[in-house]
Amino acid sequence: MQILVIEDDSEMRDYLITGLSQAGHEVVGCADGGEGLALALEGRFEVLVLDRMLPTLDGLAILRELRSQGHTVPVLMLSALGDVDHRVEGLRDGADDYLAKPFSLVELKARVDALARRQARPVETLVLQVGDLSLDLISHRARRAEQDIELWPVEYRLLEYLMRNAGQVVTRGMLLENVWNLSFDPQTNVVEVHMSRLRGKVDKEFENKLIHTVRGEGYVIRAP
Repeated sequence: MQILVIEDDSEMRDYLITGLSQAGHEVVGCADGGEGLALALEGRFEVLVLDRMLPTLDGLAILRELRSQGHTVPVLMLSALGDVDHRVEGLRDGADDYLAKPFSLVELKARVDALARRQARPVETLVLQVGDLSLDLISHRARRAEQDIELWPVEYRLLEYLMRNAGQVVTRGMLLENVWNLSFDPQTNVVEVHMSRLRGKVDKEFENKLIHTVRGEGYVIRAP
């Protein structure tokens, strides 16, 4: 995947380029907003990692110009301004995701991968499938090996998010944000408690387990 990183802090830019390159991506970096916009308008990049505060043109100006010209490339915005108002402003101006500094490289890579998959999916599927587990997005019906699984609403949202990102590690922060709509860590074990309950319903009666913990990173659902 070709990724453009627009970040004026040289240490941070090198860190991102190295980490994303090691994950197998082709990465181009630049430090100036004007140069970054020109590169982005070429249309050859599949994901943009965009800092908010930049010389010449800031990240919001780049976003507005890209969207006004019809470019739909997924954009992950980075900023030290992580409060709700700044996040909302970035998303309204066209960002697809927003990550406040400081952040972990593991989470950034997971978010970049999620954006790329979202862009590549042309038609919204009505049923998610992982191995013998299915989730109907219309009826909210979960089944495994032809057995119905009764889910509480939060368990349904948790399972849906895992299945939409099947085969990819999702971090605790991503779950808090996308399942519980929390932009901060409440320092509770809410994720672990509900994940344990979901595993009990999805995996307990079956030899082949689908939901796995990735130590130090998060969780993943995958077929055996």
